[in-house]
Order: sequence, then C-alpha cells, then structure tokens
Amino acid sequence: MNILSIQSWVAYGHVGNSSAVFPLQRLGAEVWAINTVQFSNHTGYGSWRGQVFGADLVHDLVQGVADRGVLDRCDAVLSGYMGDATIGDAILSATTRVKAANAQAIYCCDPVIGDKGRGIFVRAGIPEFIRDQAVPLSDILTPNQFELEWMTGRKIQTLDDAKTAVETLRAAMAADGPRVVLVTSLELGETPGDCIEMLAAGPDGYFRIRTPRLPLSVNGAGDAIAALFLFHRLRSLSTATALSRAASSIYGILRRTCEAGSREILTVAAQDEFVVPSHVFDPEPC
Repeated sequence: MNILSIQSWVAYGHVGNSSAVFPLQRLGAEVWAINTVQFSNHTGYGSWRGQVFGADLVHDLVQGVADRGVLDRCDAVLSGYMGDATIGDAILSATTRVKAANAQAIYCCDPVIGDKGRGIFVRAGIPEFIRDQAVPLSDILTPNQFELEWMTGRKIQTLDDAKTAVETLRAAMAADGPRVVLVTSLELGETPGDCIEMLAAGPDGYFRIRTPRLPLSVNGAGDAIAALFLFHRLRSLSTATALSRAASSIYGILRRTCEAGSREILTVAAQDEFVVPSHVFDPEPC
C-alpha cells in the first residue's frame, strides 16, 4: 500500500505528518510524505519557529515523485493541515494527477479547520477552500464535530442531527467514490458524560463507537486517527472494521499518553497499540 501524505511537520512532538506517517509505516504502508510547513513544535504551545512552505514547493515535490513513474502505484492521497489556502490547490492538483494515473486511488481529506472551545484556528480562506473545493474531490472525510457543523451549517445535538449533517457532506463528495465520513470528538445529548463518540458512514451503513473519556488534552490525535482510518478502510473495504481498528488504536495510544502524564501523544513509545490494540471496541450499527 502506497500513500501520498501532504501535511504539516514538527521537529518536536507529533502532529500532521509526524503523527500520521509512523503509524502508517508501522502497519506496513509505504508513505510518500510531503510537508506543508516545518515548525519546531505545534502551535498549541503558543510560540514556535519555522515556516509555511509555498505551493510551488509542493507542486515541485509531487512532480519529482511523478518523474519516478510511480503515481500509478499510489493507492491514496491523505491531506491534513494546509498552512495556506494556496497549498490546497497544490494538494488537489496532486490528487487529480494520482487519480488520473490510478483510477482506483482515493483521496482522504482531514478537514483541519478548528475545534470546540478554540473555534477556527487556521488562516483565512482555508475553511472555505476545504468546504467548496476539497470536499467535492474527497472520497473519505474525517471532520471533528465542530468542523462538521461549520461545513454544513448545522448544529448537532442528536444522532439524527449528526447523520443529516453527514449526508449533506456525502452528497457533496466525489460522485464516483465510496463517500465515507468519519466524525470524531462527537458529543451528543445522549452521550454519557464519561464517554466520547465516533460516527462513521459509508456505502455499508452507519456505525458508532463510544470510548471512555480520558482526562488529557493533546494535539495530533486527529491526524493519527485519519491516517489509521484511511489505512484500515483501504485494507478491509469495511467502514465498520476501519472504525473499530482506528478507534481502538487511538484509545490505546491516548490512554497510555494519559497514564504517562505526557503533553505529547506517545506515538513511538506506545506503537504496539497501532498493531495490536490493548482493548478492542466493537462498532454499533445505528
């Protein structure tokens, strides 16, 4: 399995490609990583060093990969934090090129826009670009609840609300794709206070998982779960299986991160959770 991953990179910690690449490699995928930014650390620390890369660099690196004659062996494009709206154009251009070379290839868009409590935290123009241009080319979308609400203009309080919003996105996605949506960090009126939910929808139906709520706040978990869900959906072609395996692995990683009292997700130290999760959560059809 070959995945072209176009995301941010940090030298210290694990977000963006530094959260997504290693889990994919640990599971046996080849990852062709292109970085949209290179920062010293994630922006949640309040200060960082580094720079946002220009779209020309992304175009150039994709061309270099294409020059190797391997785009027809690329199974998926994965995108996350963009840094700048112009980079989005480069990502979609790369996706178009990959799909032209391999008609079976898919595009997984992790629509990094914002989060509950923080609001929108990306640069102006990026949210609109994702909603209006990236979503229609996507085969898999992995928004959190805040991003799902923003992109659809719908407030989500019940399971039916969430499913209606998901169907709004699925209707806008690539017509010839599987139209799979994974919603993370989902909190409904019926969600127990000590739990957090994920909801996944695909051609094979709707499924949800509840996992215990952990007392921690770390960055990079969303980047990892998007990569894990993409990998398992590609391998199994089952939305339920992908949800179970991704949710189980990320819970194990976060539980061990919490136990260690770490501010950074334990991507390396707890890596066995990617392969054999210590606890497996079964999806519930809904």
